[in-house]
Amino acid sequence: MGSSPGAGEGARAVPEGGAGAAPSFRVWAVGGMPEVRDGDDLAKLIAAAEPGLVDGDVLLVTSKIVSKAEGRIVEAADREAAIDAETVRVVARRGTLRIVENRQGLVMAAAGVDASNTPAGTVLLLPEDPDASARTIRDGLRDILGVQVGVVVTDTFGRPWRNGLTDVAIGAAGVRVLDDLRGGTDAYGNPLSATVVATADELASAGDLVKGKAEGLPVAVVRGLSHVVASDDEPGARTLVRSAADDMFRLGTSEAVREAVTLRRTVREFSDEPVDPGAVRRAVAAAVTAPAPHHTTPWRFVLLESAESRTRLLDAMREAWIEDLRRDGKSEESIAKRVRRGDVLRNAPYLVVPCLVMDGSHTYGDERRDTAEREMFVVAAGAGVQNFLVALAGERLGSAWVSSTMFCRPVVREVLSLPSSWDPLGAVAVGHGVGAPRERAVREAEGFIAVR
Repeated sequence: MGSSPGAGEGARAVPEGGAGAAPSFRVWAVGGMPEVRDGDDLAKLIAAAEPGLVDGDVLLVTSKIVSKAEGRIVEAADREAAIDAETVRVVARRGTLRIVENRQGLVMAAAGVDASNTPAGTVLLLPEDPDASARTIRDGLRDILGVQVGVVVTDTFGRPWRNGLTDVAIGAAGVRVLDDLRGGTDAYGNPLSATVVATADELASAGDLVKGKAEGLPVAVVRGLSHVVASDDEPGARTLVRSAADDMFRLGTSEAVREAVTLRRTVREFSDEPVDPGAVRRAVAAAVTAPAPHHTTPWRFVLLESAESRTRLLDAMREAWIEDLRRDGKSEESIAKRVRRGDVLRNAPYLVVPCLVMDGSHTYGDERRDTAEREMFVVAAGAGVQNFLVALAGERLGSAWVSSTMFCRPVVREVLSLPSSWDPLGAVAVGHGVGAPRERAVREAEGFIAVR
C-alpha cells in the first residue's frame, strides 16, 4: 500500500500498450494529504499531493474527507438521533443495528453516520450530493492541472449474503459507472442477456486495497483504465441504486411481515391478469402455520381455479341467497341491489373457500365447555385465514374475504362435493387489483389497548 505508481496491478483493463499487450492497470494510494477541514478545496489538496495526474486517470476519494470539506460534521451527543435524522426508511432492524435507506437513497448500516475519524461528541454525515461532490473535484482538477480525469467518491458497505465490508461508489463524475454488456456474446459465443457490470464499484474496491481503513490514505489513483473515463454528462453513481420496483429484497424479515400486513387491503375490483396458482399455494403454506388447539390442523382451503367451478358455485349461492331474502320479505328491487354487492366474487379471476374442520376437538357434554371448544377452533381458523390474506399481499395479490358461503353451507358443500364436516368460512376473492388501494384510516394502537 505505497504512495507511488505500481503499488498494485490487476486485470479487466483495455491494454494501454501496443497490440497483444496483456490487459493491466495500476493503482496506488496518494500520500501527503493533510488533515481535511471544513471549507478546504479538495481539488487543490489532491493536485498538490499528486501533481502527475494524466488524462484517463480515475481518482478514488474516500467520502469522509469530502464530508469534512463540506462541513458535514455535526455535534451529536446521541448518534442514534443523528441516524434517525438521516433515515428515510428502515429496511431491517436487529437489536441496535439498523439497515436503512438514507437521504441520498443509499441502503446501508446506520444511514452512513460515522463516529470514527471525527472529534469526540461529533459525527460525520455523508455528503449531501455525492455526485455533485465528485463533479466539483473533477472540475477543479481540470482547472488546476489541465487533465481530464474520472472521480469516484467511495464509502464502505456491508452486503447481503456476504461477510465482510468493501468500498463502493456513492458518487461519480466522468466515469461510466455501469458497463452494459447485454446484447454481446461471451468467449464461447453465448449471448449476454443480463450482464451489467458495476464498474464504479469495482474501481472503488480496487482503491480500497491500497487506501486501507486506518492508514490515513484517503485518495487513490487508478491508471490504465482510460476507457471508463467519460464526458461530463455521464450519469453519476445514483444510477447504481436499484429502484424500488426492481428490488426483490427491499425489506428485512420483520419489516417485510409488517409491510405485508399493512399492504393487505380488501380489493373489490380486479384486472383480467391471471393469478399464479403457485402464489396461492405458497399463501396456503403460510396459512397453515397459524396456532391451533390440541396440536390440530383445523384449516382446509378449496381452490376454485376454473371459471366453470366458480360460476357453478356462485350461481347456486345466488339462488340460495335470493330465497333467503324473499323469506325475509325483501322487495325484488332490494334483493337485486343486495345481490349486486356480491359481484366482487363473480368478478375475481380466482376464488378460495377456507373451511373449518373440528377434527381433534374434545367433547365435554357440557354446553359451556363445548361452546368454548368450538370457539377455540373458529379463532384458529380465522388466524389461518388472516395468515393467508397477508401472504397473498406479500405475493402482490389483492383479496377480499366475503362471508357469504357461511349462510348457505349445505349448498356450498353439495356444489363443491365437500365432506359434511367441512364448514365453509366465507370465500376469498383473489386477483390483481385495479388501481391503487384507498388510503386506510389511521388507527392508533393506544385506542385498542388496556393496561392492567
